[in-house]
Amino acid sequence: MDTNGIEQMLSALRTTAAQAAGKPAADNTPAAGGADFAQILQNSIDKVNQTQKGANQMAEKLAAGDTSQNLHEVMIALQTASVSFQEMVQVRNKLVTAYQDVMNIQV
Repeated sequence: MDTNGIEQMLSALRTTAAQAAGKPAADNTPAAGGADFAQILQNSIDKVNQTQKGANQMAEKLAAGDTSQNLHEVMIALQTASVSFQEMVQVRNKLVTAYQDVMNIQV
């Protein structure tokens, strides 16, 4: 799994949180590549979706009796899809927490 997008997303969150708290951000330059936050988030969600779709297709083929599907490869794909989904849920939880923190800041 490519974690570069997630690292960029976390960096953007840290910068925003530091600015909201009135502290100077450690690094205000955009991440390498200059991708914006929404695009990084969308790409990450798309990758998780593709992983889940691929694992489900492999499982369906195995259940249908396709001999080209190996049981352990299907199980690994299903577990990878599960872990990537759990990771995305944790990222969502962090985003919600960050949003709530920003909304609770007294101006």
